[in-house]
Amino acid sequence: MPDDVLLTLLDGLTLPDTLSEAVPLLLRAHDHPKTAVHSAAVAAEARQMAERFGIDPDKAETGGWLHDISAAFARDQRLPAAKALGLEILPEEELVPMIVHQKLSAEMAQQLFGVNDEGVLSAIRCHTTLRPGATPLDMVVFLADKIAWDREYRPPFLEELLQALNDEGLPGGCLVYMRWLKGEIVVVHPWFAAALEELEREASER
Repeated sequence: MPDDVLLTLLDGLTLPDTLSEAVPLLLRAHDHPKTAVHSAAVAAEARQMAERFGIDPDKAETGGWLHDISAAFARDQRLPAAKALGLEILPEEELVPMIVHQKLSAEMAQQLFGVNDEGVLSAIRCHTTLRPGATPLDMVVFLADKIAWDREYRPPFLEELLQALNDEGLPGGCLVYMRWLKGEIVVVHPWFAAALEELEREASER
């Protein structure tokens, strides 16, 4: 049985069995239609990328659908909800609560949607920051989220990222985005810092 903190999101809702129906229904019920559209785009991109790189496409698509499901919580409720669920909150996540949504989405994927595959949960849990020791599935969902991103303008890193994917594969694509993001953020999440250091080191050794 899902935690009461999560059950409040389902008040009056019956979620269909398929993610392509259930995720938009939940997000639209909580006034996030744009996130529903973004999630569909990320799911499609993740599936396509997974097929390209020999990764389970069903797992990638599942991660794409569920990566931002925590948007069902109001922004100011996501950190309290994560704490109420007993999730580990890092100091950087206290400073920038938006980052905790990735952990909250993974918990919701497990409790509300019955996802128990640790690979899928990991990909959801690190889709914003990546993590050291990232798996190919982690990287696919991470990159799909950036390629199909939810802002009104074209990603400034997109062409370089796509070229790196062609030339260097998933780690190269991740490295392009992370180098760009490093210059844009004030608070650096420790998972992000460790993943970037690891990717830089591996790139220098190739």
